Amino acid sequence: MTYVDGFVMKFPAKNLAAYKKMALFGRKLWMKHGALQYVEALGDDLAPEHVLNTFTKLTKAKPDDVVLFSFITFKNKAHRDRVNKKVMADPSMNDPKQKNQPMPFNMKDMAYGGFKSFVEA
Repeated sequence: MTYVDGFVMKFPAKNLAAYKKMALFGRKLWMKHGALQYVEALGDDLAPEHVLNTFTKLTKAKPDDVVLFSFITFKNKAHRDRVNKKVMADPSMNDPKQKNQPMPFNMKDMAYGGFKSFVEA
């Protein structure tokens, strides 16, 4: 069974290109340091009729916002901790081109958690 770091967030659609640039950088780093999978998924079908609490409602997304569901998969929690430590110590994290980029979303609009899988295929 794997371990997953999961994220849900919303931000203005006008910031999507800047977020994608940041996500591509993140994907490169996490995969370089051993993550098994890195996924950034853009909300598409967020208002199914049979669901009472949608991601749009949960995130309080405005009409001009996008909602993202993202996850990084690891072998287990210890593997996650080792990979994340390597990512944070990677010299490219201190590159002024990366550090000086404006954040394309408000950190208050992001939810994060680590999850132990218990059913997998």
